[in-house]
Parts: sequence; structure tokens; C-alpha cells
Amino acid sequence: MAQCVQSVQEFVQDSFVPMVAVLCSEEAERVTRKNNLNFAELLRPFCRLTSEGHIRDPNNQVQVVKNLRICVNNVVISPNTVSAALSPSQCRLLNEVVLSCQPQEGAVTNVITAGDYDLNFSATTPWFETYRENFLQSMPASDHEFLNHYLACLLVVSSTETVPVEHFLKLSQEQHRIQHSGEYTNPKWFIPNTLKYYVLLHDMSEGDEQRADAVYEDMKQRYGSQGCYLLKMNSRTFSAEEDEQIPDPWSQYLQRSNLHNQVSTVPKTSSTLTKFGHCFLPDGVSNSLENHPLQLETASSSGTLHTLSAVNADLKKGARDPETLAGGAGSHGACLTLNDHDHIRQFIQEFTFRGLLPHIEKNIRQLNDQLVSRKGLSRSLFTATKKWFGGGKVPEKSISEPKSTCGLLYPPEAPELQIRKMADLCFLVQHYELAYSCYHTAKKDFLSDQAMLYAAGALEMAAVSAFLQAGAPRPYPAHYMDTAIQTYRDVCKNMVLAERCALLSAEILKSQGKYSEAATLLIKMTSEDSDLRSALLLEQAAHCFINMRNPMVRKFAFHMILAGHRFSKAGQRRHALRCYCQAMQVYKERGWSLAEDHINFTIGRQSFTLRQPENAVIAFRQILTNDSRQTATQQGAFLREYLYVYKVTISLPQLPLPYIHSSATRVYFGHERRLAQGEKQAATHVSLDQEYDQDLAAMWCHLEEQLVAAANRGIVPVNFQTTQCCLNSQTDNLRHPLAVVEEPIIVEVTFRNPLKVSLSLSNLSLVWRFTADCASPSKEKTTEEFCFATLTHSVDFFLSTDQQTSDLMVVRGRQELKIRGPRLNQTKEDKMSVRHGPDLRLDPIITPPMPLMEVFFLQFPTALLCGEIRKAYVEFCNVSSVALCGLRVVSTHPDFFTFGSQATTPLSPTSAENCSAYKTLATAPEPGLVASEILVSAEDFSQSSGVMEIPIDGCTLQPGESTQLPLWLRGPDQEGVHEINFLFYYESTSKGNKISHRVLRHTVFICASRSLSVQASACRSSVPLHHSLDDKGDGGAMVFIDVENINTSEAGVREFHIVQVSSSSQHWRLHKCINPAKDKDCKLISRERAKLCFRATRCKPHQGISHRKIDVASSRTSSSSKKQGPTENRASAIANIVKKCNELDLNIIVIWKAYVVEDNKQLILEGQLHVALQTIGKEASSLTPREETQEMVLLKFKSEFPPIVVLPPAELSQLIKTNLHYPETYTHPFVQDSLCVVPVTLTLSNCSLAQVDVIIDLRHKSTSPESMEVHSSFTWVGQTQYKLQLKPQEVLCLTLRACFLQAGVYNLNTPRVFAKPTGQGAMCETSQQTSIPALIIINNA
Repeated sequence: MAQCVQSVQEFVQDSFVPMVAVLCSEEAERVTRKNNLNFAELLRPFCRLTSEGHIRDPNNQVQVVKNLRICVNNVVISPNTVSAALSPSQCRLLNEVVLSCQPQEGAVTNVITAGDYDLNFSATTPWFETYRENFLQSMPASDHEFLNHYLACLLVVSSTETVPVEHFLKLSQEQHRIQHSGEYTNPKWFIPNTLKYYVLLHDMSEGDEQRADAVYEDMKQRYGSQGCYLLKMNSRTFSAEEDEQIPDPWSQYLQRSNLHNQVSTVPKTSSTLTKFGHCFLPDGVSNSLENHPLQLETASSSGTLHTLSAVNADLKKGARDPETLAGGAGSHGACLTLNDHDHIRQFIQEFTFRGLLPHIEKNIRQLNDQLVSRKGLSRSLFTATKKWFGGGKVPEKSISEPKSTCGLLYPPEAPELQIRKMADLCFLVQHYELAYSCYHTAKKDFLSDQAMLYAAGALEMAAVSAFLQAGAPRPYPAHYMDTAIQTYRDVCKNMVLAERCALLSAEILKSQGKYSEAATLLIKMTSEDSDLRSALLLEQAAHCFINMRNPMVRKFAFHMILAGHRFSKAGQRRHALRCYCQAMQVYKERGWSLAEDHINFTIGRQSFTLRQPENAVIAFRQILTNDSRQTATQQGAFLREYLYVYKVTISLPQLPLPYIHSSATRVYFGHERRLAQGEKQAATHVSLDQEYDQDLAAMWCHLEEQLVAAANRGIVPVNFQTTQCCLNSQTDNLRHPLAVVEEPIIVEVTFRNPLKVSLSLSNLSLVWRFTADCASPSKEKTTEEFCFATLTHSVDFFLSTDQQTSDLMVVRGRQELKIRGPRLNQTKEDKMSVRHGPDLRLDPIITPPMPLMEVFFLQFPTALLCGEIRKAYVEFCNVSSVALCGLRVVSTHPDFFTFGSQATTPLSPTSAENCSAYKTLATAPEPGLVASEILVSAEDFSQSSGVMEIPIDGCTLQPGESTQLPLWLRGPDQEGVHEINFLFYYESTSKGNKISHRVLRHTVFICASRSLSVQASACRSSVPLHHSLDDKGDGGAMVFIDVENINTSEAGVREFHIVQVSSSSQHWRLHKCINPAKDKDCKLISRERAKLCFRATRCKPHQGISHRKIDVASSRTSSSSKKQGPTENRASAIANIVKKCNELDLNIIVIWKAYVVEDNKQLILEGQLHVALQTIGKEASSLTPREETQEMVLLKFKSEFPPIVVLPPAELSQLIKTNLHYPETYTHPFVQDSLCVVPVTLTLSNCSLAQVDVIIDLRHKSTSPESMEVHSSFTWVGQTQYKLQLKPQEVLCLTLRACFLQAGVYNLNTPRVFAKPTGQGAMCETSQQTSIPALIIINNA
């Protein structure tokens, strides 16, 4: 149970107090009415004694009476018989008492943590205490007990009466007639000889005080000094001390009286309350609310909010304040001073101590003597009970088979009733030990006589007496209470007495910490005859569950729901709403979806009927926000109630339907891209149709960084921010996005309908607000910045259930778009709690106007041959009102395109007709196909990055202006589909804007088909020194080019023509074509291959790039190939020497034409393929080798030392180039001279830029297969080993002599030559000896 203001001892003592009646004369009533009070009401605040009283028990032992309170009431006669239930007026009184006592705002609340539940509810239930107090005071008097029978009667007469004694006599006779005539069953009197106490009331403002004193003296002579009292009052005059504030202690006591008076004025035939506990609602509503508390209303239920809105006006009483219920015009005690308050308090004390307590003590002695004389056992029942009950416990008789409903009835003079009367007197004066003995004795007698009503009363009071005994000599007999409750309820059918017994027992059990037993007892007392009682007891049972040592949270919530349901049936809507709200704390977000729906629906309806539409909206919103497990019919019912609440709200409501995926909201800044117009193809840019790709976003960011760096002298600014045209949950939304004034902002919102009922949305619009950047708002948007503070939309609903048009209900409302940022996980605090960062995609900053460019492509192909050159056009349009400049472009494939201009576009008829990329020049033919040479500036090929400036006239594009440029495209070298991305960059001519630049994206897909495959390799030339045309004597290199037609005729290609072979290099040039075929034109059909051989020589040291061309076909052409940058130097000096020795760095350009048949027309396609020869002896190809999947390698868990870097012998073998000079045929007469000696010259050339040590060994005998084919029986004569040292690029001639013994063919290429850089330890043999055989023919003369 909830916490109470009183302790359990105070509560039980105040439940049973001595009753005193009051009879007043009319004049005395008039005197008290000056204070807006009657005499009983005048005494009520002072009825609790502040000092201790004393009585003596039958054993002459002094018994202390502490904190005694008496109850003073006016005599109200009633001829009605005693009823086992409360009257309708009493029920209405209790209903109004509970209705008027509501929880105060800001009251003390309990916060209980049970497991993972944190519950917040009211610590006290004052409405229950008020109900309990009024219930106990309104209980009708019964014949089986005397606790609420009157012990005394106050006879009050005014001193202004002519003969006050006569009026006292009349009042005394009236009291005697009421008690003994037998005409009235109420009020009931405790004993026949009721104490009469005579009170003379003197009005200090009117009467004569001396006369009053004289009358009082006469009264003392007549009635004794202990039987009368002079009460002086009304000492205050309004002329004096008008401003003095006198406290009003009567208000809290008179509230119940006024409620009782108001309820008593209701006609008995009123149908407002047909049964105690029903609510003041029309029949339809009452029926729907009387359903089971966990049953949800269906669509056909009549209990809808349409009916609830027309609720009876009596429901407004629920909102009444206690101040209005206090009633009464004017203040109470207006004529009384503080001294008068003390006089009244002293009067109560004198009456109690000198009149009431001695009277009770005397009656206790008389009853004890009567019982002892009748029993003949002992002089004192007190001592006798010790003997009777000092031993074992007497077994009780069973009450399962009573003689009648309540058992027999005793006459008033029956000795059993005298024992009960004595027990009640002892209980009222707090002599609980003697009272327990008497109750115990009476209980045995009642049970033996099967007087069940009397026995239950004795059991009840015996249990209470045992609990209240000081020092607790015996435990609380809870089974007494259980037996009494069962008897009252089941046998006697008296729910009023059963309820009183349950209230007392539950409070006692709660004080002993037995919450489970208390809850069980309270739940048993719930029934259908009283909704209010059941609601209050169920609520207290719920508090018992939550106050246990191990709180039972779910039982608390369940019984709170049951209590709320019974409160609702009793018309206590505020209490019902409170119970449901407290239970919601347990069921919310715990997976109890159906229970949540029921609670929220009930909270919504109760809030709506209590004129709380905001709370109703919140509750209904919870039903429809999450995925509901209700049926479509039930959801339709929910939705109708829900929309009706919205319909009566004044402001634009916040609608929870449909559900918005806030994180999936996408925001697009700028105009949507144009579609293709005729032959024009617009740039793809960014659109809402494109899915976000993290890798693509990183690629575009990298391209934009290149553009920004190129525009800022190679440095990316610190405040650089990537342009994001479309924002979503995966983009960087930590900064405010930048939008341009007067440009659209498109917001894509994702809706979801969680219901099984269809919704129709119409008239959707974005609602936004802005904040001006300047202090005073201005209408000039070009100089302001605006910030989206919130973004909402309005929605109209159309409810469609079972295709019924009668369900049409339209509500206009709004929803806020609140996007939660990503969860923070950086610091320890972030990891320990759930924190989210900002998401500013809906908070753009509006900037001044910026240029806006559109790009269109004309004649742009979708398919090309590998290396094909094709011409297209690109158009740039400035569609804004601001000029743009700084136009640049970057691409993922910078070798795919280049721009042309009017100055560079070919103007010759042939080239214009064929749209050729090359300019044809007529030159005089040179013998031997010797190449011509052109020096090209290095700046023309120094493209440091992929960024390219777009050559437009004036470098500026004015508003509304457009320009076209030719765009030369070259097909990729690798076949397949290629994704090529362009990023165009432009700036505003006015600087200082928040947006420094803008970009435009474009993505194309090119399908590349096979054309030609070019493979090239180079080796050192063996031409002797005097045959070399090089000034420095370097024989150069031989370049072999292998061209194959790998096209499969898919594109209708008939044949390829190789038009020209060119080279581009800083160090080498193609000198002469030495192809032995001497073909003037090289034609290749499918799968044909052509082999070309060229001599390459070193260039002279010019300040530029040597560009050589060799005519292969009948015309000379000049290519526009680009040169790759020089190779990076290595760290090691020796490695650098070796590399430079073999370095070639020669780019081969093969220009071709293809004849294609398409639609019975022959087209000529042009193209060029590139091969980069980097190293002598290594083959290079125009086709990029495909990457093969690496095989799985076993993991190595042991660390290994890195291998020692050793220079490969193949590289060292290239340090020295050797040539043998000898006559091809030599004739010698072997008959005359058997030895033939032939002179041979060995030329050594140092190919490196370092000094080289050389060793020549002539003793070698070749065993190679090539040399074994000819005679090898010759020898070198003279010195057989030489050690030489060659300077850098030095050429040395060494004369040798070969001796032959017979005629034949001999291979002279047998000397072994070893070389090493000076200072190195290891020598390496050259590879020249096995490259080409040196054959000599020896003839015999």
C-alpha cells in the first residue's frame, strides 16, 4: 500500500472513538450560526485532546489514555432499519470525495529502480486516505457492536433564554424520548443511562455576563460541577481589530459536510448514477467502458470519441477544485477570537476528563460486577480471564455450516452482549489488554451459539486489540481477520463490514512488511457491486507489489491497469488516466505491443474527455508510429479516433503518419540535368536517380583536388571542401552545405505506411524558415545568407477501410524532418554512452549568385577501335546571370581526348572532307627511306598532370553565351567497355564568394574493339665503326616492329594500312628503314602480320625533342604523339651506370588507316598506336597485358632476411660491344705453306659512361651448337690474353691472328671478353660472341 500520513496505530485509534450527540436549543443554534457553523461543527477541530487522561480498571489499576479523540455529531433521527450496504447518498458522497481529491502538480514522487525499470509514481494516495476516513465515519450503526453508539449527549442552551433550566429540561426529555421510545432505530445509544452534559452558551457580544454566571451557578447546584459547563464565545466585534487575521481550522472538516449536503440534495429518482461506481456517460459510452480492461474496442463499437465529445455536463464536476467544494458563503468563526478558541478547547477537555471518562470508568465497573455476579466465578472478570485463557488455546468451532444467514440475534440484556459492550468500552479508552480478553470470551460464546455476525465482530476487534497492545505480548492474529472477512462477506453478506475489516487488516499487514498478504487480501475484496471500492483496493494492491523487498514490477503495472479500468467505470476519469500512465512506464518499449496499444488508446480517450487534446494526441501517436500487430479493422478504429482528435485541435498538428525514414532523406542542390536535345547529349552530372558509391565519390574528390590545385598554383587550399550536389546518409554532413540563391533545392523523403489501412497523401509541400545573416532583414537575397532551421511538410489523409467511402476523414498536419547524425565513437565518453553527431544536410547556407554552366556533346561516339582517332564537338553554355572563367577539365583517362581550336583545325579539302586528324605535306622523296627530323619544344609535351585548360576565346563565358570546340578522341588501347569520367571546373569572375568554384561531372562508356597489335624490340647494332654514320662512331641499335591485324571484322573493318612509323625521344631517333621487303604500302587483312626493321641512332645534343618520321607509304606524315617523362634515377651509382648503358627511352608511333564498310558505304578510319621501348633487349607491346590472378601463397610465420641485391649478369654483359673485322674469303696455298695466318681486327666499344676493365681470353674452344656446325680446328697465335682499360665510350681496335691448317668454313667468334666497371670485384662475360656467328671461308690455292 502507499505511504499514509498517519501511522497504523493512529489510524486504528481514530477509526473507533467515543461518540457524543448534541441537542441544541434554537437560541443556542442562532448564536453559533453567527460563525457560519452549528455547535457540532464548532467543536470538531478541537475534539482531539492534547493532554493525557486516566481511568481505573476493575482491578483499580490506572490506565493512561493518550491522544484521545472524540466525535461530536448532531442528533439525526431515522426510522429506517439497518442496512448491510451503504445508502445511495453515502455512495455519492464517497464518489465525490474521491473525485475532489486529485494528485497535486509537483507532489512528491517515488523513483524506484527494479532491474532495468525506472518507475516514477506518487508516493502517497491522499484520495484513498480520504475515502477510507469518510467510509469509516459514514458506516451505519449496527446492533452487534457498540463502538459507534453514542456514549453521551451534550444539551446546549443559550444564556439569553428567559428560563435556561426549563430548556435544559426539555432537551433532556427529548433525548430520553429518542432513546427509549422505540420509534427510532437511529441514532443508537451505548447504554440506557446515557451521560447528559449541560452546556450554557453565552454570547459575549449580546448577553449579560453576570446573569450567565448566575445561571451557571444554579446549574452547578442542580447538575453538579462535573455535569455542566459555561462556554463563553463570540468575543470578537467587527468594529475593533478588523484587520486581525484569525486562522480558520474548520475548512478541512467542513469540506466533507458540504459534499454530503450537496449529494443529499440529489433526488432519489435521479438516473444520473444508476449503480455505485458507474460513470456519468451516455449508454453507449458506459457499455464500451464496462468491457474487460484488456479488451480493445472494434470498429463497430459505439464508444467512440464522437460520443465522448457529447458527454454529459456533469463530467465537468471532475475538474472542480477543493476550494469550490469547501462551499459556504463567508468565512468560519468570524466572531471568535483566539481566546474563544482556547475556551472551546478547554471545554472539550473538561467534558472529557470530568464527564466522559469517569462515566466510562463507572460503566466498566458496573458491567464487570454484573458479569461476575451472573457467572458466579470471581469478583473481577479481569482476573478470571487470566485463569481461563492462561493455558492452551481453546479450539474454535467451524463456521462452514451456520444455522442461518447471520445466526441468532441476542436481546439487549443478554450477557454475551454485555461482555461485548464492556470490551468496546475498554477499547475506546485504550485498555487493549482487557478489551482483548473480553473479545476473546465473547467470541467463544458467539461461535458456540452460531451467532456469526457477532462472532465476526468479536474476531475483528480481538485481532485489532492484540495488535494495539503495548509491547506486543502476542503476535497479530491475521487468521482472526481472515475469518471475520469471510464471515462478513460470505455468510452475513455485509460488504461494508467486510471492507472495514479488510482496510484495517491490510494497514496492519503493511506495517509489518507483509505486502504480499496485504495485496492478496485487497484483491479478494474486489467485486462487481462497487467499482470505486474495487479501483481503490486494486491500486493499493499494486502499491503493495511495488513496495515489496523484491518489487514485482509487472504485477504492479497489471493491477494498475485493472484499477484504472474500474476507476473509469466509476466515473473517476482523472484517476483512471493516472493509473494507466503509471502502468505505461512498465510496458513501454518492452515488446508488449498489444498491451501498449490498449494503454495508449485508453490514455488517449481519457485525455480527450478531460479536455487534454495534447496528451490525447501524444498517446494516439504511439499506437500508429511503430509496426502494429493489430488487425486492419482494429487499426481502422484506432485511426478514426486518432484523426478525430486531430480534427478538433486548433493548431497545425504533428502527424506521425506516414512514417518517415529520416536518415534516408536525400537533398539535391541545383537544377536537374537536361535530357538529350536532338543530336546534343547533355553532361550526366549528378541526379537523384544515381545510387551513391563510396569509391566513385572518392574518385570525384581526387579529380576535384587536382583541379583546385591546378587553379591555385599546385596547392590545395586549407579550407577546401569537396563539392557535394546530392547529400545522403553516407556523405559528409558535418558542415553546412552551400546553395546558391534562386536555385532549386530538391528534397527526397522516404515514406512508409506501418498500418494495414491505406493512406492517401495530397498537397505535400515543404515548409521552411530562414535566418538572415545581417542584423536587419533585407529583401535582397543576393546579399544575404539563409539557414534552414527546420524542414517540415504538410499531409492530407484519406482513410480507406474495406473500400467504404463513409470512412472518409481528411486531416491536415505537419511532420518535422529531424535527421540524427552518425553515432560518435571517438572519446571514452562517446563509447560509454550513445551520442550522435550533427547532420546538417537540411541546414544549407544560401550564397550570392554563381555562374551555372551546361555542357553538351555532339557526334560523340559510343564505340571506337583501339587507337582510333575520332572528332567530336563539345558545347559550353553559361545559363546563369553571372560570367564564368577559369574553365578546366580533368579526366580519369587524360590520353583519351584533347581539345582543338580554329587555329589547329585542318582546313585542307582532303582533311576537311575526311575529317582527318593529320595534315598531309608533300615532300621530295629521299633515297633509302631515310627519315626526316623535326625538333619539337619540350614545353609542348610537359603535361605535368591530367588537368587541361579549355581554350575558349577570351577565357571568359558571358551570361547566356555558348561556344563550341572540337574534341579529338582516341580509342583506348585495351579492348572492352571503358568508363571515362570528366570533371569540368569553372569559377565566377567576381571573387570572394563562399563558393570558390563549381564543377560539372560527366561519365561516358566507350566500347573499344580490336584493331592492330604492335610489338617492338631493340638490340645493339653490329655495324663496324667505319660503316657507321654516327659522328661519334656508335653503331646505334636495331628496332624490330611486329604489326598484326587482330580485328575480327566485327565492326565491318576490311583491311588496315600502315601509313607511317614515327619515333619520339630525347636521345634516340629512327634513322632508316632497312626492311628488305621494300614494300611501299603495308596492307593487313584479318590475322595478317607485318615485320618492320629500322636502324636507330643517338640524337645530337639539341635543346629539344627529336621527332623523326619514316615514310612507309607513299606520303610523308607528321604525328602528334606525346612523350613520356625521363626515367627516374636510382640510388645506387653502379645500378645507374648499368641502366643508362641499356637505356633506350624510344617511343614508337604507328599510324594506320582502316577501311570500313558500313551500310554499303566505305569509310576511312584513322588511328595510331604507341609502343614505349625503355630497355634494349626487352620487348614492348601496344596492348596492356592483362593482370593474371595471383596464386595462393602459403603464409610464412618465420622472419627471413631480405635477399642480397646482386646485379644481374645480363646487364653487366652489355657494358662492352665487340665487333670482328676480317675478310669473308681468304685463299691460301696449303701445298707450299701448311700454316695459313689471317689477320683479324677486334673492335671493343665501351657503351657506358664509366671506365671499364676488360679481359680478352683467346684460349676458348666453343662447344655451342652453332659453332660445331663448321670447322673448329683453328687457333689464335701470338698473345692469347689481354688486360685492357677503356675510358667512357672509348673505341679500341686490337689486331689478332688466326692460324688455319686446312681449307674450310670457320667461325671466328670464339674470343671470350670479360668486363667490369673499374673498382668492382666481379667480372662478367659479354654476350656478343654468341649473338651472331663470324664465318670465314678458307680456300686452297
